[in-house]
Amino acid sequence: MKTIGLIGGMSWESTVSYYQAINKGVNKQLGGLHSAKLVLYSVDFAEIERYQHQGEWGKAATILINAASAIEKAGADAVLICTNTMHKVAEKVEASITIPLIHIADSTADVLTLNKVTKVGLLGTRFTMEEDFYTQRLTANYGIEVVTPTAEEREVVHHVIYEQLCKGVICEASREAYIKIINSLSAQGAQAVILGCTEIALLVNQSHTDMPLYDTTTIHANAAVNFVLQPRVLAP
Repeated sequence: MKTIGLIGGMSWESTVSYYQAINKGVNKQLGGLHSAKLVLYSVDFAEIERYQHQGEWGKAATILINAASAIEKAGADAVLICTNTMHKVAEKVEASITIPLIHIADSTADVLTLNKVTKVGLLGTRFTMEEDFYTQRLTANYGIEVVTPTAEEREVVHHVIYEQLCKGVICEASREAYIKIINSLSAQGAQAVILGCTEIALLVNQSHTDMPLYDTTTIHANAAVNFVLQPRVLAP
């Protein structure tokens, strides 16, 4: 079995979901007492969040680059950044290591393509919804059209993520607001909605709506499971 490296803590609430999903996925495949071989580097999210909102993405990238380097030195065979937003600096992180980086948008797009979804709604932080590092990757590389909420709705989604979900607060009124926004995306022609922040699935899941939801945390974790269970290829 290969070893997966996780850059977590952004927030730790969703990193718990990654840890559980990857271990459950490996155990489902192998049975018995099997669990995943993992290296976890958990950052202080307060530092990351401050740099995000100050626009200091280079400083945030440095933290993740150092984490990825430590993970590689610890023996991991690949690394996951356990957050959608910080994939804004994924290329810089990937360039700093020699092991693969499993990209959350690519993993999600693979599942959308398999299910023939060509127009999708996107929920996430303001950075993920408004900047092109995520949406452009889906459109340019996979031909998937992305629709996002209105500016007012984006502010609601962003606020709930940072002020509630990252702090472990689950509010029924916020769930209702999210469902209303999901319905709005459906009205714009979206065939499904990406839960493009790893905390959103703590608030909204498929039992709350008929609109197909794609939970990026689960999808990314499943990609990690598939990777660690692939046989190693020995060099000639």
